[in-house]
Amino acid sequence: MDYLLTLAADPAVWAALGALIAMEVVLGIDNLIFISILTNKLPVHQRSRGRRIGIGLALILRLALLSTVAIIVKLTTPVFTLFGQSFSWRDLILIAGGLFLVWKATKEIHQKVDPNAGPVFFEEGRSEAMAVSFGSAIVQILLLDIVFSIDSIITAVGMTDDIPVMVIAVIVAVLTMMLAADPLAQFIDRNPTIVMLALGFLLMIGTTLIAEGFGVHVPKGYIYAAMAFSALIEGLNMLSRRVRR
Repeated sequence: MDYLLTLAADPAVWAALGALIAMEVVLGIDNLIFISILTNKLPVHQRSRGRRIGIGLALILRLALLSTVAIIVKLTTPVFTLFGQSFSWRDLILIAGGLFLVWKATKEIHQKVDPNAGPVFFEEGRSEAMAVSFGSAIVQILLLDIVFSIDSIITAVGMTDDIPVMVIAVIVAVLTMMLAADPLAQFIDRNPTIVMLALGFLLMIGTTLIAEGFGVHVPKGYIYAAMAFSALIEGLNMLSRRVRR
């Protein structure tokens, strides 16, 4: 208790907490986009439950990883070298997660562009869920939750040494994701063209994860600035279509 009171009285701790919460919320955008797109393929009555379960799993994973923070830190230790490039377990996890995202986004973009190749997310002008089982959606969400959770915790460890600060930041960030999940998914459902933009985001995020795994650091600010600019342009397109109608 004395330790917690000491932390609460330290202005530097509050500054670190604010910065970490902001960082965790930003990092959670990637996770939230994937969850929103994937759960929109479920039957309508299962979508909200799927999002709650997916985000709940993200919270459980992050808190579980925080309890093993000493092990998580060791994931950045190189385990082998290939062609002069060192790889750690974190690198391998990021590469695997990035490849999964690139494969998933590419597959869905192909289905969107060529409807005859398979089911698509939405037909123009009406909402229609793809044929996907609830269990399959949860498994895919869990796989990406693991990747994003490890990246999130390693980022938190790099910003502060205080576990209570990390726990509070993670809980606040995940609760923010929980509140934003339904409005974001409903917005995507009402605006079918947003699906292609979101899939493009996932493709870019997957490529960035692969690059990070190979030791190429891509500043997150560039990624999110590009996403924000793309979203702004799409917003103007939506406004233009609304005015014409």
